[in-house]
Amino acid sequence: MGDHKEQPLRVGAAVRRRRRALDLTLAVVAQRSGLSVPFLSQIENERARPSQSSLEKVADALRTTAVELLAAADPACSVDVVRAEGAEQLPEPRVRSLVRGHHQMHASEFTGDHDAGRELQFRNDQLMYVADGAVEIEAEGRAYRLGRGDTLYLTGGVRHRWRATVAETRLIVVAVAEHIEAVRDKPRR
Repeated sequence: MGDHKEQPLRVGAAVRRRRRALDLTLAVVAQRSGLSVPFLSQIENERARPSQSSLEKVADALRTTAVELLAAADPACSVDVVRAEGAEQLPEPRVRSLVRGHHQMHASEFTGDHDAGRELQFRNDQLMYVADGAVEIEAEGRAYRLGRGDTLYLTGGVRHRWRATVAETRLIVVAVAEHIEAVRDKPRR
């Protein structure tokens, strides 16, 4: 169930992420690979699928391999159901991943409390949603009290800690994956 292995991969997003991580323009990649800027743009925007030969040229220009680009590619479509079965029987506190695998997003459900004294800081943005109960979140030296249905958005790099203030609190945390470099866009050259 939820298997997307038969779906084609979208390598364009992986090419774009790698190019931006190296701070390269399409023109530089075109010059290094011998491919045209319009063709590279079409690859990045999923309007063209590169041949194995073209993908290897792009990979060489990006100082990686075609295999690495394919490994970092997104599935064309993906459906995965994560069932809650048995979750009520586990002792509190507990954490349950709401998304399986290596994706651009992580989502977890925290039930009960956790190490409230532990300060957290993540490289990328995250959203905290109170599904049930209430929490107190300290972020950048300020305390925020959140109840059922409330959300708090934290940009990457914000130091924070949280604690449940009501028994059986359920907090959903959705975050941009750590392996994704979610930084502000730099001006294009």
